[in-house]
Amino acid sequence: MSDFLLELRSEEIPARMQAGARAELEKLFRREMDAAGVEAGEITVWSTPRRLALIARGLPLATEAVSEELKGPPVGAPDQAVDGFCRKAGVDKADLETREVKGRETYFAVKNVPGRATADLLAEAIPAIIRDFSWPKSMRWGGASISTESLRWVRPLSGIVALLGDEVVECEVHGVTSGAVTLGHRFHHSGDITVGNADDYAMKLRAGHVIVDHQERQDLIRSGAAKVASEAGLRLVEDEGLVIENAGLTEWPVPLLGRFEEDFLEVPPETIQLTARVNQKYFVCEDEKGELANAFICTANIEAEDGGARVVDGNRKVLAARLSDARFFWDVDRKKTLAEHAKGLERITFHEKLGTVADKVERVAKLARWLVEEEIVVPHTRHSREGGNPDSGGGTGNSGQLDPRPRGGDGLSREDLADMAEQAARLAKADLVTEMVGEFPELQGLMGGYYARAEGLPDEVADAIRDHYKPVGQGDDVPTAPVTVAVSLADKLDTLFGFFNIGELPTGSKDPFALRRAAIAVIRLIEANGIRVLVSEMARYWNTDETVGPGLQVEDFLHDRLGVMMKEAGVRYDVVQASTDLGTRLDGDIWRVRRRAAALQDFLGTEDGANLLAGYKRAANILKKEDWHGAEGEIARTGEEDPLAIVDDPDLKAVVAAKMEQRHASELSYAAEPAEKALMDALANSEPAASRAIAAEDFSAAMAALAALRAPIDRFFEEVTVNADEENKRAHRLDLLARFRAAVHKVADFSRIEG
Repeated sequence: MSDFLLELRSEEIPARMQAGARAELEKLFRREMDAAGVEAGEITVWSTPRRLALIARGLPLATEAVSEELKGPPVGAPDQAVDGFCRKAGVDKADLETREVKGRETYFAVKNVPGRATADLLAEAIPAIIRDFSWPKSMRWGGASISTESLRWVRPLSGIVALLGDEVVECEVHGVTSGAVTLGHRFHHSGDITVGNADDYAMKLRAGHVIVDHQERQDLIRSGAAKVASEAGLRLVEDEGLVIENAGLTEWPVPLLGRFEEDFLEVPPETIQLTARVNQKYFVCEDEKGELANAFICTANIEAEDGGARVVDGNRKVLAARLSDARFFWDVDRKKTLAEHAKGLERITFHEKLGTVADKVERVAKLARWLVEEEIVVPHTRHSREGGNPDSGGGTGNSGQLDPRPRGGDGLSREDLADMAEQAARLAKADLVTEMVGEFPELQGLMGGYYARAEGLPDEVADAIRDHYKPVGQGDDVPTAPVTVAVSLADKLDTLFGFFNIGELPTGSKDPFALRRAAIAVIRLIEANGIRVLVSEMARYWNTDETVGPGLQVEDFLHDRLGVMMKEAGVRYDVVQASTDLGTRLDGDIWRVRRRAAALQDFLGTEDGANLLAGYKRAANILKKEDWHGAEGEIARTGEEDPLAIVDDPDLKAVVAAKMEQRHASELSYAAEPAEKALMDALANSEPAASRAIAAEDFSAAMAALAALRAPIDRFFEEVTVNADEENKRAHRLDLLARFRAAVHKVADFSRIEG
């Protein structure tokens, strides 16, 4: 057994590509070893800006000889079939053997594959790995680059180290021959470094001022940056992405702290941090108050003789130029109000079928105001239905009315909040046309909030402008301030309604307008704020002059996304569906769906739940087989040619009711069997109990009410003949099953539950 070292050296590999390159190198190496019959055990892959390195431990020195047998066509098969088999097996027809298979002579090709030296296999594998290597971007170079058949690599390939044990694995790729010689740090080490084997590779490179292990470089940057910040009485603003990027830019990282002019702190801190991070790859620091300090930390790639003073000074000058640009944008943008900036939105197309961004803003402003005026996002009434706030557990009153007068505390009336929501919505997109957001698109919304505050707009408006894009990702904060919730919800719903209205729906993995992300954000806003409204109600407002079909599509889309989210959280998808529609869209309310589904899944996990589901399925199958529709099915007995002709006739309503009462009375003219009576009594108790629990949104209690039906329905099926010979008994028992099914449906649609 021996260890194998492969180093592929080139010009600088972009930091963002190094993680993918490490994975690609291991994947291709394992592919080649598997194809050669070599078992590759422990593999370590490292990267620096100038090299990829792989160490495979415990490779055999040679493969074992093997004998392979391939079954072919039967003797007597057409010559074409036999010749084709020979070509596939790589043997001559004269070398074929015949054996009896199921009483018929059959051709077999027997190939004896001798063992091979692993060094020879590696010599063939290395060029294949390099040729097949996949980079996000690659290039050709040198005189051979005029041919499209020439090698492509991320940067010009300059060296290959290939050692199996102490011996060089000889190969050649694009004029680069393998050897045992590599190079150290570009500035700290001159001359060649001869590597003895895989064990001394990292040590010899370290002596040449190269830390080949990327994880070690990351640790040095992470701890070193925190150390120099602490020594200056500051706290490092942690940024793991920046740690990884700096490790990918350096082979000998040395964190250094520098200072910039305090005047730049007049610019919003996020602007400074983004400028330092994106343009210069610098860390920033905070003072003891948690405020941004006039300090940065750069990562040098050398150990300077002057302690890094010149390096820091050069980086300070570059950062100062960048911050000067940011301050210029900040000053220029504030010369106009957000309302003036917003006029520029008329020149930006949102979508060719949905108009400009200004058109979208107009729709969002009206919808945001409506959400407040209808008391949907106002804290006074957002939990006013029975059950109270799902998060706090407390109720908020039963009137459902919001006093339009100032109500103390924040001193804002419903009208105040509606005005603010509309104003914030009209200004929320204004920063898209500012200089700062033009330079840093990541700051959209955030800069609008700063500009709003700078011109003296209310904090509620500024906060709503700043946060109206939230929540963006799974870890993002969810707004809870009424004005912000109204604008954020209106913005995302307008996007959903709009694109569904023009038929631009997500298909498969394609979602060019991020509608799935918008739907998830809507769900999180609804849940976090206990918003109790059907999306279809909002759709009617958004689309008053046209069909509300798109609104119903959006509602279905939201519930589908909710199902996916809950499935990821461990709740079965069919359970979510059973908690959603109930046939009348009564549960378009996402808050109820989530909690109903959680209670239902818990219930189905019990013995009572599993057995009740089985009883429900049996009852539903009987009713389906008998095509039983209960009272509706008896209307035909009125004698009309059209069974439904007199259903809504007010003059005959009393006649129909009396006939139905007589019909049901006759059904009870016999003495019910004990099991039948037990189910009737259980339903009499469980139905109202379940209804009360559902009304109070106590879904656990509703499930408990259903659990009381488990034993009676089991006994009913064991002891009672449903399809009795007597018509009145049969009708009553089918109605009893229909009543049982209806009682279950009040709690959840068990027909959607699998199993």
